[in-house]
Amino acid sequence: MSTQIVAVDIGGTHARFAIATIGDDGKITLGEPATLHTKDHGSFQLAWQAFRDMNGGTLPDAVAMSVAGPVGNEVIKFTNNPWILRPAKIEEMLGPTRQTIINDFAAVGYAVACADDADFLHLTGPDEPLPPSGTLSVLGPGTGLGVAHLYRDGKGGYHVQATEGGHTDYAPLDLIEDAILARLRKRHTRVSVERIVSGPGIVDIYATLAAMEHKAIYELTDVEIWTAAANGEDSLAVAAVDRFCLALGAAAGDCALAQGASGVVIAGGLGYRIRETIKTSGFAERFRAKGRFAGLMASLPVKLITHPQPGLFGAAAAFAREHLQ
Repeated sequence: MSTQIVAVDIGGTHARFAIATIGDDGKITLGEPATLHTKDHGSFQLAWQAFRDMNGGTLPDAVAMSVAGPVGNEVIKFTNNPWILRPAKIEEMLGPTRQTIINDFAAVGYAVACADDADFLHLTGPDEPLPPSGTLSVLGPGTGLGVAHLYRDGKGGYHVQATEGGHTDYAPLDLIEDAILARLRKRHTRVSVERIVSGPGIVDIYATLAAMEHKAIYELTDVEIWTAAANGEDSLAVAAVDRFCLALGAAAGDCALAQGASGVVIAGGLGYRIRETIKTSGFAERFRAKGRFAGLMASLPVKLITHPQPGLFGAAAAFAREHLQ
C-alpha cells in the first residue's frame, strides 16, 4: 500500500511544497510542486495553511521537510530567512503525526543516493557513472552555499551527512579575487565562501569588475545581473558569471579534498540554470587546480543533478528510510 506525505523544501527565498507518494517498492512520485516566496508569508505555519488551502483544505498526516539551516535543536532558525520552526509543535499546530526534518543539503544527498544515472549531467572528469562506493561531495549555490556528503558502501547502503561547509573561509586565487575579497571585507570581518559562491554573491563580483574597469557601479539586484548575463545584454554581467563559475569550481575542489571524495555532485536551481556556462567556463580548470593533487582531482567525475526538485525528492526519500523501512 502506498503512503502519501507532504514534502517541503524551505530555502532562503522559496518554500516548495508537494504531495509525495511512496510506493510499496520505495518508488517516490511527486505531485505538482507549489513554490511560495518566504517573504510573502510571516511564518512557516502561514505558508503551510496557504498550501493546504490550495489542496482543498486537507493534507496527508505525515510531513518530510528539508530546511536551510542546522536541525536537531528545539527551535530551528533558518540561515537566510526569518522563519523559525519548533518540531515538537508540528503535530499540534499543523496536524502531521509523523515527521522527518533534515538539512536542505542532506535532502539533496538523499536525492543523489536515490536518483537514476539519467538524472545527472556530466561536467568534468571521467565521463562515467558516479562510483557506487566511497564518498560523494554534494554542493550547490542558491541563496547560500549548501554542502553535504554521501557515503555509499557499494552494497546498496549509504549514509548522508549534512555540513555547514558553505561557511568555511573564502580563498582567493588571483588579483581579481583579491579585489572581491577586499570589497567584502569592508562589510564582513570574516568572509565565508558563500559570500561569493551563492546567488547574491554575483552582486559583489559584478561591482568589483565594474570598479576595475572604471565603470559606474549601478545598484543592480542579483536577479537583474543573472538575467542580464543569461540574455547577453551586459558584457560585465557575462564576465561576472564566468568569474562565479571559477569560484564554484575552486569551492567544489576544496570540498572534494576535505571530504576525501571519489566524485562530486553540483546541485541547486542556480547550478542547473547556468549548467551550459559551467561546462564552457574555467570551472573544470579551477576544480583541478589543487597543486600536488591536480592529478587526483582530474580523476574524479563531477556531475550536476538534473532532477527538477531534489530537495522535495530527497526529503521524501529520507522519510521513507526513517518510517517505512
